Amino acid sequence: MFFQLLDDHPGFPDPALAEEDGLLAIGGDLSTERLLIAYSNGIFPWFSEGEPILWYSPHERCVIYPDKIKISKSMQKILKQEVFKITFNQAFAEVIQSCAHTERKGQDGTWITNEMQEAYINLHQQGYAHSVEVWLEDKLVGGLYGLKVNRVFCGESMFSHVSNASKAALIFLSKMNIDLIDCQLPNDHLMSLGAEMISRELYMGLIYYHQLNLAHAWHFQFFYPE
Repeated sequence: MFFQLLDDHPGFPDPALAEEDGLLAIGGDLSTERLLIAYSNGIFPWFSEGEPILWYSPHERCVIYPDKIKISKSMQKILKQEVFKITFNQAFAEVIQSCAHTERKGQDGTWITNEMQEAYINLHQQGYAHSVEVWLEDKLVGGLYGLKVNRVFCGESMFSHVSNASKAALIFLSKMNIDLIDCQLPNDHLMSLGAEMISRELYMGLIYYHQLNLAHAWHFQFFYPE
């Protein structure tokens, strides 16, 4: 069973009530308030153009612990030679647009709709969403974006137009002041870089560990339909 979100309330049902595939709720909007409540509770939107907004909270989470990221010898060489220039929060809009428009094997179209792009650019402008950019000869060739919730970076998407660019972005991110990189759902590429699966309970414990540092206790804003 999944839930219809209330238009006049930005909260969510308990994430533990999600379907087996992680689907928790449908509807609502992509307002800053609702998105912040979602991410602080391990919930994220994932839907395609023409679909209503779908909200997921997987029972198992794909994550990378920064100190466990796998860096091959060839990748170490690339980083040492500084083949790429890597920046932070310098081209957020360009990164999310590149993530949306980069063709991916086995995927038809993108889930990063215009509505999603506008919502996350707005989050970035308010200081909640961040990007890592990878440049080669002053050309943007790779990167990633996501939200930082306490000491967890909730990754949304990455792209690469040349070999190893997205890996460079992820490694750069792993060196920042975070405890965990949330990859949401697994794939072979992420698992090869050291990603692992953890339970929702463990993931939420890591999210909540520094929750008191937030200005608002977003995680209390659940609703319970009768």
